[in-house]
Amino acid sequence: MKNQAYRMAMLFDFYGDVLTDRQKEFYDLYYNEDLSLGEIAENYGITRQGVRDVIVRAEAVLTDLEDKTGLIKRFHTMKAQLERLLQDANRIVELSARQDNAELETLALRIRDGAETLLKE
Repeated sequence: MKNQAYRMAMLFDFYGDVLTDRQKEFYDLYYNEDLSLGEIAENYGITRQGVRDVIVRAEAVLTDLEDKTGLIKRFHTMKAQLERLLQDANRIVELSARQDNAELETLALRIRDGAETLLKE
């Protein structure tokens, strides 16, 4: 279940702006605020099934966008590659210090700093 909640949060973060205001609100209440379908329905004066329909449609839109664009998949791939790049740059810094190679160390530090900056964004 935790994995599903994470997936839904990622979908919303990446593609949530394409949803209608109502879809955004119900989706947020259900997944982020952890309200039940019944609680949302009661707050908005509609049926539980009506809330479910809005959320299911929103999920379908978000999932379809990810299937077509693959942005989240590419994001995770890029993040893993940046983490590996950071590890490699740190190793090069260590090795260059042993060889007393200032130019190599400077280049490795530049790579490391760039990877760190990208991982923070």
